[in-house]
Amino acid sequence: MNYEMIFSFLGSAVGCVAGILASQKLTNYRLEQLEAKVAKHNNLVERMTVSELRIKMLEDRRKGESGYKERQAAYCE
Repeated sequence: MNYEMIFSFLGSAVGCVAGILASQKLTNYRLEQLEAKVAKHNNLVERMTVSELRIKMLEDRRKGESGYKERQAAYCE
């Protein structure tokens, strides 16, 4: 057999596997970064929901409306 063909094939196979592993590492890193961004976004959404409820509660209290008690009860739960 021709040893050049064997070494060429082995070199190509090793290069292909190394490329796949490098690509997999990059993909995992990018997924971790995306998950961190999503977690930050979800935290912001939760905080904004609470803030909006507080603003409505304060507006109702300032106006003296009866909706203040219901919102206060919902906020305290």
